[in-house]
Amino acid sequence: MSVKHYTAKKLIVATWLNNNQQTQKHKQKLRLSKKAQLLNPLRKWLDNISISDRNFAHRLCKLIPTQCPFERKIKLFGHTIISIPPLCKLNPLYNEVVALRFRAISYLADECGEDVSSYC
Repeated sequence: MSVKHYTAKKLIVATWLNNNQQTQKHKQKLRLSKKAQLLNPLRKWLDNISISDRNFAHRLCKLIPTQCPFERKIKLFGHTIISIPPLCKLNPLYNEVVALRFRAISYLADECGEDVSSYC
């Protein structure tokens, strides 16, 4: 077998494998994007909530935590029974909720002139 034929066979196999891997990655991205599209109406709703009430803004600031809560491990007799990952990894709407909290803090500080250092 000549170098030319050997190289051509390797290139054809490598190209086929590379195309197959790209196709699989593309299918995975499509599956993930379909799942993300299901939450788009809820994301838009959260982004469109307007803060125009002082009490509502205070409630939002109290309900939504400042930082992503740390993971927890529930132990019984020294053995870990359940391991809960950080909640921000579980919540697909985490960024929208944090943006809502930020808008509430901004409303309290800018419009109402309140001290928001207790929420930071």
